[in-house]
This record gives sequence, C-alpha cells and structure tokens, in this order.
Amino acid sequence: MIVALAFFGLLILGLPIGYVLGIAGVTGLLQLGGPEFLTMAPRRFFEGLDLFTFMAMPLFILAGEIMNRSGITSRLIDFANALVGYLRGGLAHSNMLASVLFSGMTGAAVSDAAAFGNTMVPAMVKQGYTRPFACAVTAAGSIIGPTIPPSNLMVIYGSLMGVSIAGLFAAGILPGLLIALFCMCLIAALGRRLNLPKGEGGPSLKLILSTFRSSLLAILMPVMILGAILFGITTPTEAASLAVLYALLVGTVIYRSLKWSDLFDMLERTARITGVVFLIIASASILGWWMTFVQLPQMVAASFLALTTNPEAIIGMILLLLLAIGLFMDINAALIILAPVLVPLTNAIGMDPVHAGIMIILALNISLMTPPVGACLFVLSSVTGEKIERISGALWPFLLVQVGVLMLIAFWPDLTLFVPRLLGF
Repeated sequence: MIVALAFFGLLILGLPIGYVLGIAGVTGLLQLGGPEFLTMAPRRFFEGLDLFTFMAMPLFILAGEIMNRSGITSRLIDFANALVGYLRGGLAHSNMLASVLFSGMTGAAVSDAAAFGNTMVPAMVKQGYTRPFACAVTAAGSIIGPTIPPSNLMVIYGSLMGVSIAGLFAAGILPGLLIALFCMCLIAALGRRLNLPKGEGGPSLKLILSTFRSSLLAILMPVMILGAILFGITTPTEAASLAVLYALLVGTVIYRSLKWSDLFDMLERTARITGVVFLIIASASILGWWMTFVQLPQMVAASFLALTTNPEAIIGMILLLLLAIGLFMDINAALIILAPVLVPLTNAIGMDPVHAGIMIILALNISLMTPPVGACLFVLSSVTGEKIERISGALWPFLLVQVGVLMLIAFWPDLTLFVPRLLGF
C-alpha cells in the first residue's frame, strides 16, 4: 500500500517517471526493513541494464536519426504517393503507407510522428484536408513504427522476459500490416462522407518505377536488418550496428545529403532518448525486484484466476488493464512494470510468450495516441500547432479500428504466430 501511494502520489505531482519508479522501489525496500535490503537498490540499478541485447536500442535509434536526417522521409513519401496518391483521400493513404515503409528504420512512434508531422501534415492541409484529420491520420500511422520491426519495445520485452527478439520481430510483421490495411479501409470509407480530396490523374507505372528507384536504398534497409536477424546471420545488436553503418554510407556517400558535422547533433539526440529510456529501465528494475520478492506477480495471477479460469475472459481483463494503464503512464515504464506481472498469468492460461508479448506491446502502442499522456499527440500538437483535443476528436474512428485489430491479434493466436512458425521460431 505504501509503495502504491508513493508511486501514484509522485506520478500525480508530475515527477518524471524514471524518478517515480526509483523512489517507489526504494520505498518498497525500506518497507522490507534492514539496511541489507537497501544495498539492492544500486545493485539492481546497474544490473537492470546489464543485458547485451539492450545495446541494440541506441543503435536502432541512431540509424533512424541518420536515415531521417538524410532526406529518406521525402523519398518514401514520394513512392507511397505514386502507389496510392491518385485515390480519394490519396495523401491520407500515402501517409499510412509511408508509415509502413518508414517503420522499418526507426522502431519508434514518436520519431514517425515528428517526421510526418513536419512533412505530411502541411502537405495534406495544403491539398484541402482539415488539420485535425491530417494529424489524426499521422498519429494512427505512427504506432505502426514500434509494431513492425525493428521495435525498441520488442527489444525491451525480449531482453527482460527471455523471449526470442527475432521471434518477436517476425510476429510483429502481420499485426503492423493489418493496422495499416484496416486504417486505409477506414480512410476509403470516410472518403465520400468527409469529401476527402482526390489526387490528380491515375496510377502511373513510370512514376512508380522512378520513385521506387530513388527510394530503393531506403526500402532495402529494413529488409537487410530483418533478413539478417530472422535467418540467424546476426544477432539483433549486430544487425543494429550494420544498420548504422548502412545509414551512414547511404547518407554521406550515395545521397550526399548528410554532413559529418550533423553527426554530433544526431549522437546527442540519440544519447538523450536512450538516457531517458535506460533511466526508466534501471529504476524499474529496483521496483521489479521488490515486486518479485513480495511475490506480487503470483498474487496478481492468483487474483485473476480466482475471478475466472476462462482464457478468453482473462485475456479481455489483461487488455482492459493495459489500455487503462496506458492512458496515464509512459509505455516503456508500463511495459517494464507490467510484463513481469502479466506474463506469469499468460503462461498459466497457456498463451505463447511471443503471442503474449505482441499483444502487450500493441495494447501499449495504442496508448501512444490516447489522451491525456499520449506521446504522439503531444509531438503532433507541438509540431503542427493543432490543439490536442481537436486531434483527439478526429482520431476516435482510428482508435476503434486499432482496438479491433488488437482484439483480433489477442484472440486469434495463429495470426500472430504464423510468420514466426514459418521461419522456425
């Protein structure tokens, strides 16, 4: 009770989540009594980060920064626009398709929201879309980034829970594509009702081929990363370092749009983003040790199973819990805290660890676009100048569609596990 009061009290006061987790964890250690428990705090702080696979995260972030700074975004948008831009709501379709292509480079929804908020939203407004709708489409597409690999959340989950990161990467492909497909179907359905602008002309094979040629090197990057990991050529960390090298060569030698003087800014931004995430992970490991010591995961699992033993009902309760927690908490912190609590429960009902991981990650990804703390909403609001409440008002149809995809993924395990099984995971 004291730990819960410390946690939620500090959270309400607005203290950064990394500090909240650390203080709550130390409070739990003090509650156990004796100075010998306090010595666990610094030990767990450092041991929480002592995982080789965590090295992949800053490397993937840096690779995304390099590709973003190299002008890759505009090339991918041109290719997406050549494919679907002639349809009614063409730029909205292009926005969603470009999110799929861009997701293989960053693995972070906030990066996608910032990139497309600066490029696609102004272009959509200029063509006649309302700014809230343009922001809503961008927010809906941004969560494809951490769903289709490489995904930083998958690296965290796999490292903490001992689940194959390559298996998680493989399992994330179909859910990410389904989100894009269902959102594009929604855009098509809204096309006439909202009188969305229609692109000029029709499909042009010449334009498709020319834009594909100019964006080919960008498209090859996620193919290279995933191929190397899924076929066992490299570990995720080694693939991430290759991605950085590839991005540097493309940006400086081939496209020549990147200067070596830009490298310091990109390294600084990478260090800042990584530092925030690693502080959360390290602090959460203190709280996680306390939860394990007092057997909180087992108690939560027992309380859920006491209510019902029906697997579908338990999955439904887990989803409600994740979506509710995501409304108020940073998703990295929520994943680090809740995964050790919920995974024993999913194991108890016979859920595959990879399937459970994708379900948890997708549920938390959706919370990136829900107020009051949806990170993508804040990024888009700051980039475009649009009010969060207006973006949220235009966003709800996309939220319903994505929750529908989440339900499909949660209750149809073969859909998630098809690709991992095909590749032998």
